[in-house]
Amino acid sequence: MKPLAGVKVIELARVLAGPWCGQLLADLGAEVVKIERPGAGDDTRHWGPPFVTGPDGEARDAAYYHATNRGKRALAIDIATAEGQAEVCALVAGADVLIENYKVGGLRRYGLDHESLTAINPRLVTCSITGFGQDGPYAHRAGYDFIVQGMGGFMSLTGEPDGAPQKAGIAYADIFTGVYATVAILAALRRRDVEGQGAHIDMALLDTQVAVLANQALNWMVAGEVPHRMGNGHANLVPYQAFAAADGELIVAVGNDAQFARLCEALGLGLADEPAYATNAARIANRAVLVPLLAAAIAGWRKADLAWALEERGVPAGPINRIDETFADPQVVFRGMRIALDGIPGVASPIVIDGERMVANLPPPARPG
Repeated sequence: MKPLAGVKVIELARVLAGPWCGQLLADLGAEVVKIERPGAGDDTRHWGPPFVTGPDGEARDAAYYHATNRGKRALAIDIATAEGQAEVCALVAGADVLIENYKVGGLRRYGLDHESLTAINPRLVTCSITGFGQDGPYAHRAGYDFIVQGMGGFMSLTGEPDGAPQKAGIAYADIFTGVYATVAILAALRRRDVEGQGAHIDMALLDTQVAVLANQALNWMVAGEVPHRMGNGHANLVPYQAFAAADGELIVAVGNDAQFARLCEALGLGLADEPAYATNAARIANRAVLVPLLAAAIAGWRKADLAWALEERGVPAGPINRIDETFADPQVVFRGMRIALDGIPGVASPIVIDGERMVANLPPPARPG
């Protein structure tokens, strides 16, 4: 039995952060009912091409929608009508969780806000996902991942030093918010098991983006220097970056002084005992001199040969793959990360419990009528 079997979730959310949370809960065994607008449905059903085609040859909405709605069933409900509001309330009466990503106060006009719904079901855990949170000077603003990546400092750290700030290639703030929302919901359910009361969770994209600044935020707080873009370099480790081999790029990720010594051995460089490079702190101070020396030595290697030589010596290294190369990688293939449900392709959850990968057994739902 999956760990969330018996948990009922109502997903009154669209696009990415909320649906990503709902999909993860479905993968863990929850029953997730996704409420969509009659007719159009979730916005991302139309975010194509490409569009997924089922085994019957019928187009089944955009790939984007299918990436984040596995394991759910969908209902078309117009919450602007009294009938629709009554339908949602009936669903909530028997539910454990409601996920919503309306603007702050947006559900109050329909009688579907947390206070109204917990009057029906005091054990309900409501998770509200917004761009900026339920309070504060920006609470009324709509939140978009791209904008939050910029406002939250991430883009100032991403890109080449002499280039423009760069967003991530995926909706980084949205997805992280969906994952954190899942953690919060599970914590609230655990507390409910003890105390008997539900909860209201306030998740904000900007909060999440700031939270995952991680070591870069602390670098600034401790040193007082504002971190900057370093391309594929690392703020706190050297060498920990991509290098150009004879036939492509290779990542070398040295995490300690012993690994650096073994890297130098593989490259035939006598640098590990020099005071300027013997410690990580020294290598950071002398990065501008050291990195070109390493780059020159690596340039003559084929990337597969060097990766093997480093693997033999316990030095972390790996290629920069395209997505097709990633899904052809033997480890990714072995771990079963590419899946298909009723002929609909997908990417598996990374969670494995007691040897079972936590993946819902239902494909994303067809558009409800």
